[in-house]
Amino acid sequence: MATAAEHPYASVAAALRGTAFSDIRYVERTASTNEDAAALLGADNARGTTIVAEYQSAGVGRKAGRAWLAQPGTALLLTTILPRSIPASNLWIVPFGVAICVRRALWLSGIETDLHWPNDLLLGDRKIAGILCTSRIVGERAWVAAGVGINVHRTAAANEIAPPPAFCDDANAQVERAKLLQDLLLNYEVWQELLDMPQRIARVWERQARLPKRYRILKDGETTLIEVTAQSLSNTGALVVQHDDGKKESIPLADARALR
Repeated sequence: MATAAEHPYASVAAALRGTAFSDIRYVERTASTNEDAAALLGADNARGTTIVAEYQSAGVGRKAGRAWLAQPGTALLLTTILPRSIPASNLWIVPFGVAICVRRALWLSGIETDLHWPNDLLLGDRKIAGILCTSRIVGERAWVAAGVGINVHRTAAANEIAPPPAFCDDANAQVERAKLLQDLLLNYEVWQELLDMPQRIARVWERQARLPKRYRILKDGETTLIEVTAQSLSNTGALVVQHDDGKKESIPLADARALR
């Protein structure tokens, strides 16, 4: 890892001095910032630490077998360890709270995005950012690390990715990754106080996801898509949907994909 004085986000660490998120550790290459952070969960000297990588060789998405691939210089790739433990029963709300913070950080750079259940942000109908959290549970408490990947600069190689992603460049916005990181961590500083109020976070997420809204859902183990109207989040993070015949159903986080 580069020393604080050497790495390209040193100015961000300096600007955040006095907050819970001023410890920024930079690596040019790693397998996964989530894996790096998971090894530190629960350590006193890692509370509030953010690991930022220029390149991940084994970044992953939420569903098993789905990779997050980004060429060096094109994305902001990071994992932040929350500065305090939270009730294990509140773990489900963390990715939704993180999504709200990512959305605001992008908005501050002039990019308007939509939240998409369960862990994506969309620019139009294409994914511009994704979230994947990891945790360590000790009794009734949990230490959590929030992994975020944001597509910033488009290159020719992006045209080979399926489905095609979106980039900050597509919004004609001149986005600096350092500013994006700083705005995100400043949002975390405010948002962390709401972790004990999951229902408040859920209601904000629903508004920013523009619910009710039509969704195309593919349940695990099935081959036929269903088209439903997403209504709200349940108290476990499941998506409460209404079928066209009026029947309501809760779709658990781990049991389906919401396609774009």
